Amino acid sequence: MITVQAIPVLSDNYAWLLRDSSGAVAIVDPGEAAPVAAVLDAAGGRLDVILLTHHHGDHIAGAEELRARYGAKMVGAAADAHRLPKLDLSVAEGDRVAVGTSSAHVLETPGHTRGHIAYVFDAEHVLLCGDTMFALGCGRLLEGTAAEMFASLRKFAALPPGTMVYCGHEYTESNARFALHATPDNAALQAYAARVRGLRARGEATVPSTLADELAANPFLRAADVATLADLRARKDKF
Repeated sequence: MITVQAIPVLSDNYAWLLRDSSGAVAIVDPGEAAPVAAVLDAAGGRLDVILLTHHHGDHIAGAEELRARYGAKMVGAAADAHRLPKLDLSVAEGDRVAVGTSSAHVLETPGHTRGHIAYVFDAEHVLLCGDTMFALGCGRLLEGTAAEMFASLRKFAALPPGTMVYCGHEYTESNARFALHATPDNAALQAYAARVRGLRARGEATVPSTLADELAANPFLRAADVATLADLRARKDKF
């Protein structure tokens, strides 16, 4: 059994701390070492695995320091091994990664970057999707294509609706403004956006979200085809 805890890092990133019932501990996308180390040390100073979704500095900058401090194993995409910290385990689509007695399967999810991956803990219905998908949004197409992003989002859409979506950034409020602009008549989106405004007004996090909510309200996940997704992404880039 995996539990997930948010560790805010940098200006609007989340590193995700995973604890398995066996006692094993993992961190996902540590963009900064100090806040993660503070939480780890307060809980006994254990870190077994570092899971990376992609190579951007705001997701990996703290990884080497944490590995050196705790002796954790580094896991990341084989396709991106040349621009990630040295990997102890290189993974690709369909591979499995263990955190104690829990196990995640790897999805290749290009679009934001070419080598982006996501981790799915099937038994716990946990999706760690980095910057491929956000609450009410998706990542910019910095290296990949709209077709790649569309295919990646389809992989997420096929997961159980009860899956909890742990993305890499607190972008939901701005994403909600664009989503309402793009699809103003979506009642599920209107309700979701209202919840988000309330959470942010109280200084609370808006993530994780549920895949069910994203399927009902996220215009990028709801895009019917590549052309629609490409148009939405281009409009969001200028919004």
